[in-house]
Amino acid sequence: MSARERRNAFRILIEGSRCVSPAAIFNPISARIAEELGFEVGLLAGSIASLDILGGPDIALITLSELAEQARRICRASKLALLVDADHGYGNALNVIRTVQELENAGVAALTIEDTRLPAAFGGQSPDELITVAEAVGKLRAACGAREDPSLAIIGRTNLSGLDGSTSLVERAMAYEATGIDALFIAGLKSREQLESVAAAIRRSIPVSPPSRSSGSR
Repeated sequence: MSARERRNAFRILIEGSRCVSPAAIFNPISARIAEELGFEVGLLAGSIASLDILGGPDIALITLSELAEQARRICRASKLALLVDADHGYGNALNVIRTVQELENAGVAALTIEDTRLPAAFGGQSPDELITVAEAVGKLRAACGAREDPSLAIIGRTNLSGLDGSTSLVERAMAYEATGIDALFIAGLKSREQLESVAAAIRRSIPVSPPSRSSGSR
């Protein structure tokens, strides 16, 4: 199955009405097992990738080249549509462009870019501190503009617990939607009402997803 076919399959899933749980995978054999079990999507989370590749914690130690190569191995070994947690895009908007290019070349179906301030500064910083809306918007626009295959899905990710009162979750969601992303991934939602309030504010009705239990959220 080609990368384009996997990407189109992923888009059909996120544009449908079914609730689809991805398999948490970390290497080629786990992807093949998930495929044999009937999963349609695999999720390579940043925390899981860090553990498998480095045996280390989820503190932004893994490099883009290490993540992209692991994604390439997984895509080569299975037919699963692969969703990759690309963390903060490994830097600023220019780094995000390179991140999208490398992961697209690896064959992934979708990737997330989050607005968490990474890597965390030593001492004092909340693990969920967010960058400004303006900076996050710049990153997401860069991500959407960097893809050569329009079927590659770009997903904006934010964390409810990182909001400091300067902007609301709905305001961030609306700003991110306007960049042209294909879906929103929101960590930290605690109620159906929170999810519905965000979904109601999205003009293009892009999919809004809370993380699965196996997503590797901080």
